[in-house]
Amino acid sequence: MKIAKITLAFLALALAAASAFAKNARFDGSQYSISLDYNDSVLPGDPVFIRMRFENIKTKRKNFIQSAKAEIISEDKTIGASDFFLVNDKKGLLDYMAGLPISSWAKSGACKIAVLYKTNDEKEKSFELPLDIGEKNFESGVITLNQTMNSISKNTSPEKVAQSKKLNDIINSTNKDGACNLKRFVPPVKSTRRTTAFAERIIYKYPSGKESTTTHAGIDYGIPTGTEIVAPASGKVMLAENRIATGWTVIIEHLPGLYSMYYHLSQLKVKEGQNVQQGDLLGLSGATGFATGPHLHWEVRLNSVIVNPDYFIENDWSFNEP
Repeated sequence: MKIAKITLAFLALALAAASAFAKNARFDGSQYSISLDYNDSVLPGDPVFIRMRFENIKTKRKNFIQSAKAEIISEDKTIGASDFFLVNDKKGLLDYMAGLPISSWAKSGACKIAVLYKTNDEKEKSFELPLDIGEKNFESGVITLNQTMNSISKNTSPEKVAQSKKLNDIINSTNKDGACNLKRFVPPVKSTRRTTAFAERIIYKYPSGKESTTTHAGIDYGIPTGTEIVAPASGKVMLAENRIATGWTVIIEHLPGLYSMYYHLSQLKVKEGQNVQQGDLLGLSGATGFATGPHLHWEVRLNSVIVNPDYFIENDWSFNEP
């Protein structure tokens, strides 16, 4: 079967959506059919999730998909990319999913998603999907560092370097056989009080009088020490330890390349390697590490890029069974 490029004209005939995925497309061929669902309109910092289903497979099924990936292209530059991973394997049907991060600094405007895949008896095929990145204004703020925070920021000890490497090795990895949560997230705390927003542009003021600017990587909840922190979704605990920069810290893997992170805790209630379910207790909030006071820093990374945690709570991005 030869699949020609799926054009924008074809997509215009298939705009109906049964969930938060705003667009879908379908192609019926002689050896298999493809259906796709994805969110076609996002804001900077949001992820794009694509669900690709192969149905009515009549060709050799063993190792049917040799490779499959998606790229977000803006002004002829790739600004996000991900491989697809298998989430469902049934007779005559294969479900794949890919999550692509978009930077909070991404430019607004029309762009496209290029999907490329290769089956076991064909050359690589490709098609394009339209995508629109809207405009978003992020908050800004100023944080004055106390002496403890200033000391942590200047710490270049081997211990801190090793801790940074361990964390980065985790969030930069993509384990296709890793934990697989396909449900909408719930908030990690009951409180709705936020002290710092996602991707807030922060100016740090140091005791020396110098300043630096950074992008806040998550959401800060202003809560008292000892507040219960729960898992927003099922997954595997990849890190649970005390770190110089972030204090008592937990990292959970939810999907290949998708991690949630919890900083500044006062106590841990989980261990590395432990599987958790949505709502399980992870630890208690605190003010350990680089912190001005008691709070929870909640962060989500997709393929190592920070993405908006609220997206996973507010949108039904989960994979629906056929």
